[in-house]
Amino acid sequence: MLEQSNDFGSELRRRRLAARLSLQQLGQRVHYSKSQLSKVERGIQRPTPELARLCDTELDAEGSLSRLVALPQAQPRLSVSGNDEEEVWLMQLHKDGSSSFQPVTRRDLIAAGAAAALSLQVGSPQPSCPTPEGAATLVDASRLVFEQLRRLGQASGPAFVLPPLIAQTHSLEQLAAGSGPRIREALLVLASRYAEYTGWMAQESGDDTAALWWTDRAVRLAAAGTDNALAVYAQVRRSLVSLYRGDVADSMELAAHALESEAPARIRGLAAQHLAQGRAVAGDYTGCLRSLDQARELLERDGTDPSQPVLGASHVPDVVSMFTGWCLYDLGRPRQAAEILDRELIRVPGHALRSRTRYGVRRALSHASAGDIDQACRLTSELLPSLRLISSATVSADVRRLSRTLGRHSRSSVVRQLLPELTASATHTHLS
Repeated sequence: MLEQSNDFGSELRRRRLAARLSLQQLGQRVHYSKSQLSKVERGIQRPTPELARLCDTELDAEGSLSRLVALPQAQPRLSVSGNDEEEVWLMQLHKDGSSSFQPVTRRDLIAAGAAAALSLQVGSPQPSCPTPEGAATLVDASRLVFEQLRRLGQASGPAFVLPPLIAQTHSLEQLAAGSGPRIREALLVLASRYAEYTGWMAQESGDDTAALWWTDRAVRLAAAGTDNALAVYAQVRRSLVSLYRGDVADSMELAAHALESEAPARIRGLAAQHLAQGRAVAGDYTGCLRSLDQARELLERDGTDPSQPVLGASHVPDVVSMFTGWCLYDLGRPRQAAEILDRELIRVPGHALRSRTRYGVRRALSHASAGDIDQACRLTSELLPSLRLISSATVSADVRRLSRTLGRHSRSSVVRQLLPELTASATHTHLS
């Protein structure tokens, strides 16, 4: 790693001198101090991927500097093993309000006396078969409940919505078992949407293993309801899990595979968005913008039934533009990113607190990286109550980056006043 730092430092110095910039001039452009850049050039301080991307942009290096900096080591890849017919997940609620998941076999569940609670006891009667009229009403009502739970998930932590999501998923599956073919399919497809959202909330709680388990369960439920497209969407979800775990190569591979499939346009459009994210992190500017253009074209062709639950973000009016701002930050163009995020965040509904906080942190991070420290601090201060409320493990990664970026400006009294509370919010979010 030290040798890699020396390679980066030598190349940075060569390109800086070729551009006829002093250390101070380059530092003013990338908002690092002269002393910090000097230590990087001399191999004393390791460069970060963020610094490499900023210098790539300012020195027109076309990703050459980023390629000399290794991305943070990815966490081990997760594999969800076990037969779905033999394994279930219990959610444990603790006195402090936190929660955790634990896999158990059905045999252990029955032995522990919990089978009755989950309606899994051997030989238990199936739910009575509802009439077609009653079943249709049940499907419509369950869709409304799902939309309300998604809305609730925007304004609360995952622990608040996971129990009802899990209960509803199981109830719909059990009701489907006692229904006629047409109603059974509708109930199973709806149950799959509940399971998919349960997976997302599990990821938000920081439990990637549970997230993948619930995503796989959603695929099985959808396939039982003759909706095979969700199997492709599961690859898009796994792509996001890999990206947050630092495995960019696996994330891009999964997204590209989903994009090349025969899935509906919306699912392939979401895959193109995630591929753009991966390419941005990898420093591929041209490839990233190409994927974003592809995402927009596919999402505009979306022919999804508006009465069905929406896959992916449902509270962001122009998700591709929002992702463009997100990607531009990762590409070392924070000022452009801030301009787009400023514009797009205004359009997100006020009740969509989770979405507003997620992109709001990125907005503050973009302003901080662009040197707009006072603006970044003002935006961050406004986000602090939301950060504690939504308790998102995925947002916390950006909160920690924001804290490190602001920490480079510790001479600012505003930064010194804000950092303790921001650090506390990041820790609280990560542990919740």
